[in-house]
Order: sequence, then structure tokens, then C-alpha cells
Amino acid sequence: MADFSFTAVDAQGNLVRGTLNVETEAAAVAALRRQGHIPMHVGAPARFALTWPSGMGLRRKDLRRSELAAITRELAVMLGAGQDVDRALRFLVETAPSARVRAVCDGVRAMVRDGQALHVALGRYPGSFPPLYVGMVRAAEAGGDLAPTMDRLAALQERERALAATVQSAMIYPAILTLAACGSIYLLLTDVLPQFTPLFAQNGAVLPASTRLMIGAGDLLGRYGILIPLVLLALVVAGRAILRRPAAKLRVDGWLLTLPGIGALLREILAARFARILGTLLENGVPILAALAIVRGAITNLAAVQAIDAATQSAKGGRGLSGALEAAGLFPRRTVHLLRLGEETARLGPMALRAADIHEDQVRVVTQRLVALLVPAITIVMGLLVAGIVSSLLLAMLSLNDLAK
Repeated sequence: MADFSFTAVDAQGNLVRGTLNVETEAAAVAALRRQGHIPMHVGAPARFALTWPSGMGLRRKDLRRSELAAITRELAVMLGAGQDVDRALRFLVETAPSARVRAVCDGVRAMVRDGQALHVALGRYPGSFPPLYVGMVRAAEAGGDLAPTMDRLAALQERERALAATVQSAMIYPAILTLAACGSIYLLLTDVLPQFTPLFAQNGAVLPASTRLMIGAGDLLGRYGILIPLVLLALVVAGRAILRRPAAKLRVDGWLLTLPGIGALLREILAARFARILGTLLENGVPILAALAIVRGAITNLAAVQAIDAATQSAKGGRGLSGALEAAGLFPRRTVHLLRLGEETARLGPMALRAADIHEDQVRVVTQRLVALLVPAITIVMGLLVAGIVSSLLLAMLSLNDLAK
């Protein structure tokens, strides 16, 4: 007998965690199913170990999102071509682009060859395969439609990658422009302006207040400028520590969704991700309560998580989820209307996917608008700051001319 930790969804759609003392993982899965739970992950309890955080350092063992999307698409193609799971996994091992990907695929294949179900094998690598992924594979194996499910998973992964790439790519130019502006102003204050300071001091001119302010700012930057990155790093670390507290994170998450401009973009991204995952799960045969529990685990915004919890309670009471989502006021009206239409026509899954398509298009539109406003705004602010520095210098030079006269 051994202890096995588990994560499962109960009959009411709640996410439950715990341990079972059984002989094998298969026995743990069977016990959970007898209790009416849907197993999401079953494995040995985690032991304390000093490891690199996911995504940092050279010893990363988990799959990146891009790698997960690539192997999911390849697996979908192989299964769709009529190959069995073992041959499809062998293909992934043989064509793996790196030793890390090969190790994960080989480990999954070894467990499948030992008689484990695919979703159980995937669940042994929680850093590579999230609960959403494992849950969809589990439902597909139960329904006997693994090939189309992998195709839907691949589409989901690719959509999420495209959505993230849209926002990240759009922010590159404003970020570079901001960095260049800060660098230019730093050089003006710490390198150009100090060259005129001895001239002003030798002539005993009374400098304008703006010039004295610029000289003082340049002196501070020259002395303590090296501390700015350290202060920013400390603020980031402190901010992350504060956001680990649920109450603080809840307030910040709710506040971000109300910001003008950026808040609209965040709400569109939230609606697109929520609708895409929910629709994919429902189309894959996952019950609504279990689907909402999985979506809840995939959403990182705590304000949205509260809204999903309220929608789950509403769905349990037979009132549907659109009303609770509308009452939360976090999701765009379009999302609520389409979900309500899906509930009324018993086509919630397709309507959720349709809503996701619309919101992903809106993300692109809103991102383009923000960039179109942000780039001129940064340019204007940079121009005003440079003009202020130059005008302060010119005023000081004019005061020297007046003194000479």
C-alpha cells in the first residue's frame, strides 16, 4: 500500500485534493470514480526538493507552451492518420527537437506501454501538461474519441499562442521607444548638461529655476542612477510578495479590469480565454460543472475566479451561468449575450467558441488602437521633456548674455 495524491472534480463541480492509501495509481483512479469524482491528476505526493523555478535557469525539465502546442499538433495528426497511441508517442520521441522534450515524451510512452491510461501518464508531468489538458484527454479516452480531441487541444493551444503573440508583438515597439526615450533623457541630464555647469558657475550667473532643477536632477542621476534598476527590482519582488496574498491580489485584479484603455483589453483577453476553454471542454463532452471547475483553475484573475464561482453556484441551482456572469460586471456584454443564447438554444459549447472567436478579433483591434495611441503619446512626452531640458539650457545661456551686457 502507498499514498497517492490526487486532484479531482466532484459531482458538484468543485475541485478537490487529497491522498488515498491504495496499492497502485490505477486503484486510486478507480476509487475516485467510485466516489463520483472525475480524476484530473493522480501521483505520488510531492516531496521537498530544491529545484529551479519553472522557466528559469538551464535545468528546466518541463515543456514550454510552444513545445506543448507542437507535440499536441503532431500527436493529433498521427492519431488522425489511424496510428495507435504507442506509435504516435514513438514518433514524438524520435522527432523530439531537444533532449528535454524527448525525455517527457519517452516517459509518457513508457507508462502507456506499462498499461497506464494516457491521461494518467500525462498527469505524472503536471509542469508540462496542465489540468485542462489532462482533463480533456481523460474525457476523450472515456468517450473513445481521442484523435478529434487532440485536434481540438492543438487548436486551443495554437489559439492561445496566437492571442499572446498578438499582444506581445504589439508591445515591442512602444517598449523600445520608451527605453530609447529614457536613455536619451538620461544622457542629456548626466552628460550634456553638466558640461555647461562650470561655465555658469564661473560667470556667477543667477540661473533660472528650471535650469537649477535640471542640473539637480542630472546630479542625482549621475550619483545614484545605478540604484534605479535595483530599486525597480526590489519593487517588483515586493509587489510579487504582496500579490501572493489573495485579498491583495483580488483588489489588484479587479482594479486592473477597470483601468481606462488597458482594462478593456484585459477584459477582452479574459473573455476570449474563458469562452475558448469552456467551449472546447463542452464540445469535448465534459459536463458543465466539471468544465467550469477546470476553467476556474486556468484563469489567473481572482476577480474573474469569483465570478466563475458565482456562475458555478448558479448553474448548480439550474439558473444557468450567464446571469451570474452579467451580475459580476467583469465580462463584456457580448460574452454574456452569446452565452445566454447558447443556454436558451442548448448550444452553449458552439456559442462559447463563437464568442471566443469574436473576442480574439477584438483583442487584435483594441491592441492596434492602444499602440496607435501609445506610440504618439510616448513621442510627444519625450519631445516635451527634451524640449524642457533644451529650453532650460537656452534660458541659462540668455542669462549669461544679459550678464555680459
